[in-house]
Amino acid sequence: MDNLNSGQITALAADLEKLSSDLREQIELAKPAASTVVLDQSKVGRISRMDAMQQQHMADSTLQHTKKRLKLVSKALNKMSEDEYGFCELCDETIAFARLQVNPEAQLCLKCQSQQEQQ
Repeated sequence: MDNLNSGQITALAADLEKLSSDLREQIELAKPAASTVVLDQSKVGRISRMDAMQQQHMADSTLQHTKKRLKLVSKALNKMSEDEYGFCELCDETIAFARLQVNPEAQLCLKCQSQQEQQ
């Protein structure tokens, strides 16, 4: 498989930087929703404590997923600075540019990803 060319790397670097910025923003916006539920008994039309706890749990889950993705993006940016970006972590083959366009933080080629998911 062909290695990524410099134009592709530049485009993917821009994608990763934008994604990193977007994820950081999402994390900041999600923090208040994921914080501990406080039931204000004085409010009229309040949602039940169970509903509030469920919403808090969903927000926390989303926050954790976003943080995990941000770590992958940071790892991809570090690999890029070390000229190790775009190679599968299992088979060391080049990850297809089309896959990286869709998922720039991908760590595995499609073949290895499929094998991982089947296990």
